[in-house]
Amino acid sequence: MAFRRRTKSYPLFSQEFVIHNHADIGFCLVLCVLIGLMFEVTAKTAFLFILPQYNISVPTADSETVHYHYGPKDLVTILFYVFITVILHAVVQEYILDKISKRLHLSKVKHSKFNESGQLVVFHLSSVIWCLYVVVTEGYLTNLRSLWEDYPHVYLSFQVKFFYLCQLAYWLHSLPELYFQKVRKEEIPRQLQYICLYLLHIAGAYLLNLSRLGLILLLLQYSTEFLFHMARLLYFADENNERLFNAWAAAFGVTRLFILTLAVLAIGFGLARVENQAFDPEKGNFNTLPCRLGVLLLVCVAQAWLMWRFIHSQLRHWREYWKEQSAKRRVPAAPRLPARPIKREPGYHENGVLKAENGTSPRTKKLKSP
Repeated sequence: MAFRRRTKSYPLFSQEFVIHNHADIGFCLVLCVLIGLMFEVTAKTAFLFILPQYNISVPTADSETVHYHYGPKDLVTILFYVFITVILHAVVQEYILDKISKRLHLSKVKHSKFNESGQLVVFHLSSVIWCLYVVVTEGYLTNLRSLWEDYPHVYLSFQVKFFYLCQLAYWLHSLPELYFQKVRKEEIPRQLQYICLYLLHIAGAYLLNLSRLGLILLLLQYSTEFLFHMARLLYFADENNERLFNAWAAAFGVTRLFILTLAVLAIGFGLARVENQAFDPEKGNFNTLPCRLGVLLLVCVAQAWLMWRFIHSQLRHWREYWKEQSAKRRVPAAPRLPARPIKREPGYHENGVLKAENGTSPRTKKLKSP
């Protein structure tokens, strides 16, 4: 960071310079946008980066409320918050995770997984709290019919749209972070898989106007992921602490069941009974049979793939555990040999030297043959 001292300097614009100073570069770009707010000429452009666009005033009984819908300008806002996320990522890494990992003395493999889980614990915890607040204040939990009634849900409140923009910004920032954090080649395919899955589901819920259902599903998914990464952090701190993994395993299967049930209920039954089922992208209506089947297929395949990976990993873990137990049983305990008594020669010992009582040597001398 800009307020951190560096012991080594790198050539300007070199690969190592960009990797070690990417957060500082992002901070400078964010600072330029914030300075643009101070001048009337650049204020409109700066607000394009900072605030969600496409706001519409909807009259109500008391006053007017402001709602939002999506458009191409959202890409500019997402780009700005990608740089914000890069800065926050570096702050968490520098001032929290690095200090903890130095005390734990982890190997390179565990150090990489520790950093990954540490970042995701902070993100999932903040997202769960934020998502729960949005869901409760919008009333989606108390009225599940609101997930499909009055579809399409084109107009969003400020907090719903801003939540989706920040979610997309976080998962997009994870792609260059694979390069900045120098993630091992063996870990890149696995991380790319779940990053792309999150981007696909979040962007699909946002663009297909299924934001209400997407909030509930994200709340369930993030809660389970928080348990997993928290359990992994505790395991790195103490390898004998595996209790939270059992809680995560139980919550994982229940979460898959709830996600599938809500998806089938909202998409398969709820949207199928809505009167307006005409395909009209201009009005944001995608409520047709092929679209519903495509969304349901995507959700079901993703959940089945996650469940298969979970079962596969659990079986492998159990095999390794039983192999260790059987190996311990097969190896017999080494028999202890009885202690042999030390035979002491007659006389007395002085400073480790055997001497006779009359001063002569107690050992018999061999006579030389003539």
